[in-house]
Amino acid sequence: MAKAIKVFAPASVANVAVGFDILGFALEKPGDEIIIREGKEPGLKITEIRGAQGKLPYDVMKNTAGYAAHRLLAHLGALDVPLEMEIHKKMPFGSGLGSSAASAVGGVFGVNEFLKTGLSKLDILRYAVEGEEIADGAFHADNVGPALLGGMVLIRDNETLDVKKLPIPRGLFAVVIYPHIEILTRESRGILKPEISFKSAITQTGNLAAFVAGMYTSDFELMGRSLRDVIVEPQRAHLIPNFYDVKEMALSQGCLGFSISGAGPSMFALCTDSMMAEEIGNRAAAIMKASKIETDIFLSPINLEGAYRF
Repeated sequence: MAKAIKVFAPASVANVAVGFDILGFALEKPGDEIIIREGKEPGLKITEIRGAQGKLPYDVMKNTAGYAAHRLLAHLGALDVPLEMEIHKKMPFGSGLGSSAASAVGGVFGVNEFLKTGLSKLDILRYAVEGEEIADGAFHADNVGPALLGGMVLIRDNETLDVKKLPIPRGLFAVVIYPHIEILTRESRGILKPEISFKSAITQTGNLAAFVAGMYTSDFELMGRSLRDVIVEPQRAHLIPNFYDVKEMALSQGCLGFSISGAGPSMFALCTDSMMAEEIGNRAAAIMKASKIETDIFLSPINLEGAYRF
C-alpha cells in the first residue's frame, strides 16, 4: 500500500438551466486536491486544510470531505483504520461551482483509492452525496455526480441515486463567469417558491427532454432551443449583478444557452467551440469590470473523467 496518494475533484455546473437538482456537468478546472496518507493512530484525522481561510472545520463529522470518507469507512467496517487527510481548497466558496461537492468527492474518492477497496465510483456516490448534504442541507447529486463520475450527469431520482451519463457532442465547450460576490446555497434555495404552474412545468419538462435528445443526437440547434429555464432562473437572477446584460451579450454571440450555475453567483454559457467561449468570457469580464466587480473566467470542455488520482 502506498504511504500517501493525491486525488483531484473538479468543480461542476449544476442545474444546466433546465434540470434543477437533476442535471450537472464537470469542468476541468478549478477543483480541490485531497491527500490521503497512512495515519499514526486509529481512525480518520484531518491534519491540514489549505486555501480555506479558516472557514472549514477540522472535525471529521462536520467537514464535507471528512464526513463523506467517514461514511465510506463505516460501510467498510474500517473506522479504526489509521488515516490522515489533507484538504487543499483550490476553488472559491459560495461560487455556485460545487465547492462542497468537490471536497466531498475528493474525500471519499481519495480514501477509496488509498484502501484499494475495489468499489467503483458509482458504488461510492452515495457517501459523497451524504458528505455534501451536511454543507447545504439537501440530498442531491447534480454537483457530486459529475464531480465524481465526470461528464454530463442526469439524475432520474436523487433518493435512489439512479443516474445516467449523457453523451457529449463533439465541440461542446463551457465558459463560466464567476463574479466575486457570495451567494450561499441555503439562502439561494430559500427564496424559491414551493409551487409552480402547470404551464411552467410543461414548458420546463419539454425543454429538459429536448435538451437530452439533443445531447444524444449532437443536435446543437435543438439544444439551443431547449436551454431555457422558466422556473428557477427568473427567481434567482436578481441576486446576480448584470445577469441579464451578460446573458443578452452571450446569446448575441451565438451560444447555445446561458443561465446560472447552481445557486449562483457564477453564470455559464454552453458553446459550440472554444473561440466562442473565450469571446463571451472576455466580454462578460468587461461588463462586470464596468460595475467594479472582480470576475474570474473559467474556460473548459466537459470534463469526461471527473475525480482522478495523480
